[in-house]
Amino acid sequence: MAVDEPGWEVDPDDEWGLAVIATVGRQLKLRREAVGMRAAEFGAAVGYGEDMVYKLEGGRRIPRPEFLDKADEVLSADGLLKAMKEDVARVRYPKKVRDLAKLEAKTVEMHLYDPLNIHGLLQTPEYAHGLLVMRRPAYTTDEVERYMAARVARKAIFERDPAPELSFVLEEWTLRRPLGGRAILRRQLEHLVEIGKMKNVELHVMPTDREEHAGLAGGIEVLKFADGSAVGRSPAVANGRPVTDPRQLRILELRYGIVRAQALTPLESKVFIEQLLGET
Repeated sequence: MAVDEPGWEVDPDDEWGLAVIATVGRQLKLRREAVGMRAAEFGAAVGYGEDMVYKLEGGRRIPRPEFLDKADEVLSADGLLKAMKEDVARVRYPKKVRDLAKLEAKTVEMHLYDPLNIHGLLQTPEYAHGLLVMRRPAYTTDEVERYMAARVARKAIFERDPAPELSFVLEEWTLRRPLGGRAILRRQLEHLVEIGKMKNVELHVMPTDREEHAGLAGGIEVLKFADGSAVGRSPAVANGRPVTDPRQLRILELRYGIVRAQALTPLESKVFIEQLLGET
């Protein structure tokens, strides 16, 4: 019995994504008609309902990688459909996440402070999943899956060569709150200890008992590039929009520098996280 699998909705504001999925849909339809298969027959062969086949061919749904593999085989496409998986994979990620990943792929230095959570680049899959399912109003299953895929893809920044310099400031309370359960928190703390061993990564823990804190206005992100340019973002500057103006960047860099100086050193932070592990 064919399963009318939900797939992913296409973001209507994502022009590039819409173009990619429309192209994939056209190729699917051309290949299906070229081998003389009806939509219902093709759907049965790949385990999809006829209506879903029409949605995929019409560019209204994002096909899953395993579907493209199966379709390529059933339609004797000689790798044409499989070759589209890379672009389709990018469309799976929300546009704002994809745009951020493009910037991260070019950066040579990043300064990152999140006052509410452990930064997304540092989260384990289990911790990230827990945060996503706690969100209210709740994300759909598809949305959770897409955001999870995007976060996993962004971790490629740790594997780049040459590696960018990464500096994080983490709030103590985010390391203590057992979101998702103590087992998930423990694995998250273990992951931070491992990440902290990387030569290009600095972790600074901001103790809760600090009497001065320059980051109370919100999170800070500063990304620097090889050509000397930079882009930054903070809720306290330009209403959270990305900024490239040198004057606004100077404010963000100054604020981040003070926050980092007020936090523990990387060595002190390592010892602190290891102590938390012993208590968890």
